[in-house]
Formats: sequence, C-alpha cells, structure tokens
Amino acid sequence: MCCPQSAPITCVYEMYCMRAMHTLTISAKVRSAFRLATVPGAARYALLLLLPIPGAGDIQTTAQTLSATISPAGKLSVPAGMTLSGSNTRFGSFAGEMLVSYWARTQGGGGGSVTVQATSEFAPAGGPIVATVTYSCAGATLGTGCSGSQTLQTGSQTSVLSLPGGVCTGGGGACSAQDPNTVQLQFSAPNKPQYKTGTYSAQITFTISTV
Repeated sequence: MCCPQSAPITCVYEMYCMRAMHTLTISAKVRSAFRLATVPGAARYALLLLLPIPGAGDIQTTAQTLSATISPAGKLSVPAGMTLSGSNTRFGSFAGEMLVSYWARTQGGGGGSVTVQATSEFAPAGGPIVATVTYSCAGATLGTGCSGSQTLQTGSQTSVLSLPGGVCTGGGGACSAQDPNTVQLQFSAPNKPQYKTGTYSAQITFTISTV
C-alpha cells in the first residue's frame, strides 16, 4: 500500500512474502495452540467423565392413598331342576329334595335372607297347582333355616333362611368353616286322583339379600 512507485515489483513481492509469512506464522500458531488445547483438554474431559459429580442426581418421593370399600355380598347356586316323584303307584304325594348353595357376607348390625317364590304356575293345566306345594328347610350351615312347613306362593316370596349380622362364608375365624354354605329343601305336593296324566312344570326363583 505504501510502496514507492519506483519499485512496484519489489513492493508487490514483499507484500506477498509478508502475507505469506504472516499466514504461515498464524497457521503455525493455530496448529500449535490446537495441539496444546486438545490434548490436555481431552484428558481433563476423560477425568470428568470418570469422577463422580456431587449433586448431579435427583430423588423424588410421592405418596398415594389406596382405599377399598367392602360391602355386604351374597351369591346363590341351585341345580338346574328338580323332579317331584311319587313313592309308589297309589295316590299319595310327590316329593323331591334340592340342595341350595350360598355365599354371604353381612355387616355388623345388618343381616340377610334367602327366599323362594314361584314365578309361574304349573303348566299345562289339569295337574298340580303351586299353592299345594310345601317345603321345609334342614341343615343350614350359616344362618337359620325356615321353621316348619312353608307353602310355595306365586304372589310373594317365602323364607328359606335368615342370616344374622357380621357373618360370612368360608375362611374360618369370624366366618364359617364351610365354603359354600348349604341348606337342604324338601318339597312335597299331593298326588290327587283327578290330575290328568302328563308332565307338568313350574318355575321357582331363589333370592339372596344381604345388608
């Protein structure tokens, strides 16, 4: 830039050389600085990876409440059907037995019951009627079976057994040792001479309730 006009070639050459030397010098310094920075820097970086870093972890604790509501419960199991049959060929009565299985849990101060009701009349017509069918209860393993002879009805439920409060099926302790609990029902119906021959059927429904 400040070269005398009398020596333009020399000036250009010197500028080139100076630029070249400057460039080479800078490049050498950069390379040297790079070597000095990367080698020790890499060693320090490796040491930082190998050494534990205090305060780098995090622990969080939360609490949750689990709740369960235990309610009174009841379940029934009965055979698919029962046949009333006569003990001999003479007019007398029909009889049949049914084992009712049940599971129950009642709350303290509560209770429960098992009932039965005829939900249809004998069909076809000309044979027995529901109002002539009686039953009795025996051997209840939890609660108290019905007392005496009960008459089956279509318009209302009749008792099979009653359950006190604070009882349960199975497990022992405060609960019964037997699982399931059972009660035996013995049905009876008269075999009247005027009944027409044939097969007659009626439907009965059992219900368990617990509180």
